[in-house]
Amino acid sequence: MSNYFKVFRRKPTAMAGLIIVIFFILMALIGPFFFPLDLRAYPAKRYLPPSWQHPLGTDAYGRDVLMQIINGSRDALFIAALTGLVTIFIATVIGVSSGMLGGLFDEVLMRITDTFLLLPQYPLLLLIAAILPAGRELTLVEVSLIIGIVQWPNTARAIRSQVLALRERPFIEAARCLNLGNLHIIFREIIPNLMPYLVMNFFLALTGGIYSQVILFSLGILRFTSVNWGVMINIAMAESALINQRAWIYLFSPIICIVLLQTGLVLISSALEEVFNPRLRTEE
Repeated sequence: MSNYFKVFRRKPTAMAGLIIVIFFILMALIGPFFFPLDLRAYPAKRYLPPSWQHPLGTDAYGRDVLMQIINGSRDALFIAALTGLVTIFIATVIGVSSGMLGGLFDEVLMRITDTFLLLPQYPLLLLIAAILPAGRELTLVEVSLIIGIVQWPNTARAIRSQVLALRERPFIEAARCLNLGNLHIIFREIIPNLMPYLVMNFFLALTGGIYSQVILFSLGILRFTSVNWGVMINIAMAESALINQRAWIYLFSPIICIVLLQTGLVLISSALEEVFNPRLRTEE
């Protein structure tokens, strides 16, 4: 644990990333209590400029932009977190099983993984969305599952490579000599040694989850029941925000939040790579 604190103390970028992510987490958890969601239209307040009452102004329907940013962060972070968990779970099951069992089982799993890798991610998401019933609004869990089942292949291949390297280590050979069985080796020897690598890839999966959901919602590919940063971008584009100067802040507010959150996650994953890889550490 001391390695975490040393790296985050020594690297200002890592600390900046941590502060950014903590800020958005607190905003998602606490913000809606102070800025409750209100999606009613207020025509008289249409496109108000920033003020004390509306720090980020209002949108085409007179709704407060800051309120939508804060409430949208909760759903955006939930989808990203669940997407990361789904991605890591599928990738771990495939990668560990393939690397440990080998033979024909490994060959079949890797051919399935290669098939998914050959399919471009976003066209595949478009295909999945096209299969869904027309006009059906998706829940947070459904959106997370759709994105998670698309973005696992690269992580699965990377985990398999780690397992192939680990299973040649002396402590794995010792476990085999003691006839402890594959289940014991996987859950007591392999998984604990993979945990640092899995944590780092989880943060990378979070960035993919945020990016994918924003694209799907902003393009209107998936219907959604609540506020989301991608939905805000979709509405802004529908209101011609690029040529309407009064709507710029409504368009760029979610974009700036997305960029900041992505930056924070990337900075943290970079710091974690240094924590988990001794060869990248520098002496104080």
